[in-house]
Amino acid sequence: MDTKIGSLDTCASPTCTEVGSLPSNGAVSTIQCSAVAINSAEATLGRHLARRLVQIGVSDVFSVPGDFNLTLLDHLIAEPGLNLIGCCNELNAGYAADGYARSRGVGACVVTFTVGGLSVINAIAGAYSENLPVICIVGGPNSNDYGTNRILHHTIGLPDFSQELRCFQTVTCYQAVVNNLEDAHELIDTAISTALKESKPVYISIGCNLPAIPHPTFSREPVPFALSPKLTNKMGLEAAVEATVEFLNKAVKPVLVGGPKLRVAKACNAFVELADACGYALAVMPSAKGLVPEHHPRFIGTYWGAVSTAFCAEIVESADAYLFAGPIFNDYSSVGYSLLLKKEKAIIVQPDRVIIGNGPAFGCILMKDFLTALAKRLNRNTTAYENYHRIYVPEGHPLKSEPKEALRVNVLFQHIQKMLSAETAVIAETGDSWFNCQKLKLPQGCGYEFQMQYGSIGWSVGATLGYAQAVPEKRVIACIGDGSFQVTVQDVSTMLRCGQKTIIFLINNCGYTIEVEIHDGPYNVIKNWNYTALVDAIHNGEGNCWTTKVRCEEELIEAIETATGAKKDCLCFIEVIVHKDDTSKELLEWGSRVSAANGRPPNPQ
Repeated sequence: MDTKIGSLDTCASPTCTEVGSLPSNGAVSTIQCSAVAINSAEATLGRHLARRLVQIGVSDVFSVPGDFNLTLLDHLIAEPGLNLIGCCNELNAGYAADGYARSRGVGACVVTFTVGGLSVINAIAGAYSENLPVICIVGGPNSNDYGTNRILHHTIGLPDFSQELRCFQTVTCYQAVVNNLEDAHELIDTAISTALKESKPVYISIGCNLPAIPHPTFSREPVPFALSPKLTNKMGLEAAVEATVEFLNKAVKPVLVGGPKLRVAKACNAFVELADACGYALAVMPSAKGLVPEHHPRFIGTYWGAVSTAFCAEIVESADAYLFAGPIFNDYSSVGYSLLLKKEKAIIVQPDRVIIGNGPAFGCILMKDFLTALAKRLNRNTTAYENYHRIYVPEGHPLKSEPKEALRVNVLFQHIQKMLSAETAVIAETGDSWFNCQKLKLPQGCGYEFQMQYGSIGWSVGATLGYAQAVPEKRVIACIGDGSFQVTVQDVSTMLRCGQKTIIFLINNCGYTIEVEIHDGPYNVIKNWNYTALVDAIHNGEGNCWTTKVRCEEELIEAIETATGAKKDCLCFIEVIVHKDDTSKELLEWGSRVSAANGRPPNPQ
């Protein structure tokens, strides 16, 4: 059965599991279109691009205007199924496309040549690191200017216009420079289909004089995309499953650990099916939080070495076999390379590869197919979970606050926990929010996103904008530190313009706390702002916005009651004043280990 992506007949937006998905039976995946003639006013490059975006499920595009993309923006606006959202800067537009792609499965942003492109590139690099298909569209120079030895504005003053393209080549999986109409159709289609297939960002540059010109190639609904799916080698699959079954069935207390690449492998459901079948204790790596249901009966928490959920690391590291599905072991996820894991005990399952202990390795095997096949063969073994259940002691509660006592961060997150439901989603900013949000127990259906691999401060403001736009039925709860907020605060303005009802907890502790715990210095202290007054100024009486400062638990309780009650249809901004040294115990441990890893002396030559 063919997989339909955004059928034009229904104009329906696909869910994140549908966009770019590939059939497992080897059929070619297509986007179904009707061969309907298009009138000449709509038979333009700009409208073709707009229709393609709608087809793949993009109904909102995040943009910043510039003279090279203005005509293109006109044609995007003219597409009935497309909503153009103007952002305050290109970096935030890219972050918004990132957040949108996390929910919808694909996102898009539009900026102008070089000054816009080089501003958005940091966000595109983050999307690349997180395997998110983001369509980055740039309005480029007039097609007549290429090869003329002219110098254009918005460049570095050289007649070579390829600087932007060369920069994007390292952070996108495909680059299309559209300078004529004859091959525009093919270049655009190849770029978009490559983004969907590879689950990575792509770059499309469109000459500023081309979007409005009709051309015969755009006069009918375009031929459907055909995405040739990656296929599993059946003999390799059988061999890998056989070797894995032999490895795991002889283990006494094996465990399962989910990693962040479950998302790109589209294997989250298969991983849960495996957990259901085998009975193993089930954990996730920190960057996979939200990909595996935490209400699963054998879920034991986050495995993050020394800063794991209580009792989780002890079970994982004492296991005699562990299967990691889609892991990323970097210096952050390994807590400064301090995980107590042994390669000979591990089965590593990547999106297209399985490695068993110290060998052998099996290639050309899709993770989803492997996990599904393995679930049918493993003996049920609940020993590791039974051990966890024996040693588990319910975690304590924060000390009860005295009346009007200064608010503590652990008390704040105790109350945020009570706010979570299937109708909410959590966005956690880089910093101590990583660790505090990691301890939240997600109810079934509650969304969760953060950017751990790239870890760019300020990511969460744009990502919150994009995520909330993609799923307006959920109320997003964003936890953001003051240092990160100062980087990207401007697009709270765009949230208000879009009528979003996000709750932002601005945690004001006067500095870059995560950096303090790695290596302190005067550079980690920032100028304190009156954040509520700033958001009030951004609001300026236009849109629905409510702000408040809280300094103690009594004020916090009152603020949450208001945000979830009388102001439930507003964007609510709650500035939480806490002590500069009030951090999670996990950050203290993690920071010291990362500092040790960063400070290793050079090896003798």
